[in-house]
Amino acid sequence: MNPTLPDPVLPELLLSSLDLDRLDQLLSRLPATDPARLLLEQELERGAVVEPEEIPKDVVTMNSTVRLRLLKTGEEPCLTLVYPKDLDATGDKVSVLAPVGSALLGLREGDEIHWPMPDGDIQPIQVLQLVYQPERAGQLHR
Repeated sequence: MNPTLPDPVLPELLLSSLDLDRLDQLLSRLPATDPARLLLEQELERGAVVEPEEIPKDVVTMNSTVRLRLLKTGEEPCLTLVYPKDLDATGDKVSVLAPVGSALLGLREGDEIHWPMPDGDIQPIQVLQLVYQPERAGQLHR
């Protein structure tokens, strides 16, 4: 397989119905041609939806903190997947509207994806660990 091409087999996604409802509201406020909207809609369309209490403990949901491995560099950043309104200057949060943010939603520990980075490079990324997940912490209606 050529490592510069996106992985043709995408991991299955599992989405919380609560996250999906909130993301639908967010998307409805964006222009129909907004690239971030189109990318997130594409990801959401391929996800299976379950109630928050049925989300497995290893699935990335909104407000989850994940430790990733950038397979090209070996870096292992921890990022929290947030709504755009919750971004701040700390650099440890990623918006669900960012390409890597929309790609993380619904993945499981161990999943790998090949994702375009802001500089145009294709970066293989692996979800190493779900450090925090609201559903696992009992925060089903956050």
